[in-house]
Amino acid sequence: MTPTSRKVEWLAFWVTMMAVMAVKPSHAQLEKLTNWCLDGEFHKSEPGPEDILFGQCTPWKSRSCCTSSVTFFVHSGNLFNLNHCPDKPDLSRACRRHFLQDQCFYECSPNIGPWVVKGDGSWRKERYHKVPLCASDCDTWFKDCADDYTCTDNWSRNFEWVDGTNKCPVNSSCYTYREIYRTAQTFCETIWDDAWKYTSNKEPCMRLWFDGSNYNPNDNVARIVAERLVKMDTLNSATMPQVLYGYIA
Repeated sequence: MTPTSRKVEWLAFWVTMMAVMAVKPSHAQLEKLTNWCLDGEFHKSEPGPEDILFGQCTPWKSRSCCTSSVTFFVHSGNLFNLNHCPDKPDLSRACRRHFLQDQCFYECSPNIGPWVVKGDGSWRKERYHKVPLCASDCDTWFKDCADDYTCTDNWSRNFEWVDGTNKCPVNSSCYTYREIYRTAQTFCETIWDDAWKYTSNKEPCMRLWFDGSNYNPNDNVARIVAERLVKMDTLNSATMPQVLYGYIA
């Protein structure tokens, strides 16, 4: 390839790239990614309003992937046993509040479309992976749970399930969250098997909980990332790979 032809193809590549980036993502594509309910055991097929949601799940009432009955079970402890260390004190009130908010996010949030991947169990066909969680939310969550107890670091993979209840692995011992995880980032990213990604508050990031009386701040985060994904998908579909390889060669 001559220098002149390489320059021409490189210019054509950038013209194509700029044109793609200038294209506004279609409404249908964005609506799908920003209004996504997980394909799970208790999720609705699509988000919508609910008359009543229980406790920490209230902020999602106007547009939710969960039903009122599911949020009641979240708070009753019937979906997941947070007090799984029988010889240790029950979870502190402050720590439990964060986990309830986390479970409400999982069951109720319609903002997880850009991070959905294939599920890892018979009870869910989809899960979310590396959702950007605001560092400040993660730091507060870990601080409030640091002196509480658990028996394993990865709650998605390591628990044993007996009669529908999660139990500590055989021969495991309970230690404080501070001893097991050491840092807030390790805690948030490990506990649910990379469901969360510790993210600076300066970047688009999800709030674990919010005041639902005004608006859902996670709507904007999901839209920003969804627009990036749609544009990137369009770019990847452009028939210009030979130009790129020609430039690199």
